[in-house]
Amino acid sequence: MTETSLLPWRRPRLSVIVLHGVIAARVGMLSADSARPLIEKAFAAAGRRPVILDIESPGGSPVQSDLIAGMIRTQADRTGVRVHAVIREVGASGGYWLACAADEIHANRMSIVGSIGVVGGGFGFPELLGRLGVQRRLYTAGRNKARLDPFSPEKPEDVVFVKDLMEKLHGRFTDWVRTRRGQRLRGDQDTLFDGSFMLGEQALERGLIDGFETVDDLVRQLGGDRARARRFAPKRQRLLARLPRLGVDVLLDALEDRTWRINLR
Repeated sequence: MTETSLLPWRRPRLSVIVLHGVIAARVGMLSADSARPLIEKAFAAAGRRPVILDIESPGGSPVQSDLIAGMIRTQADRTGVRVHAVIREVGASGGYWLACAADEIHANRMSIVGSIGVVGGGFGFPELLGRLGVQRRLYTAGRNKARLDPFSPEKPEDVVFVKDLMEKLHGRFTDWVRTRRGQRLRGDQDTLFDGSFMLGEQALERGLIDGFETVDDLVRQLGGDRARARRFAPKRQRLLARLPRLGVDVLLDALEDRTWRINLR
């Protein structure tokens, strides 16, 4: 019996970075701050072996998506390590942005992939205050400081401004996908970047992914039959410790749903 068989912990270990959840600059969400230590530790432990991104995300903040993807590419370029992404149930919008940080993207045939677009909006209540007998008092310095105020009538020029902003963000998104996927993209580009999402089977045909693999299968494929995954994931808080934070998150979600915002979702 060899020494290696007696020491199972010496099996090859491949770094797997767990990127799950909505992407947002909030505590408990997938953000640049929460992902940074995972990315740094995973690449430091990788040696010359590939790193795998375990992705399960419907998207979220365009800024946080860009920051996280940028950190992954910085580490990959610095270390010369190849990166693979595996999309589980969903890798859409900002989730697909993260996947494009990899050199190869894998998914399930029924995974939701793509949704390369930008969405923004909120609610308006310009007549509600009058019905309640409430007088609106709003003071600003700067002609457009109160732009998109939910209690003021919507202005055509504000709609034009916002749509232009969203088009610029969409252009940044499409440029990123084209840069990372290059000649692998196939078919009509207009329909590819129109915000639609698709199943993994269609994504493979269109060049958004490279094949069908699970994380575990990919670990063995890249590292050999004895290889095992070494997962780098955020520490989970106990439920009792999270209850106060969950209450705050519910309140923040409710507030965000009533104000104007832009998301890759």
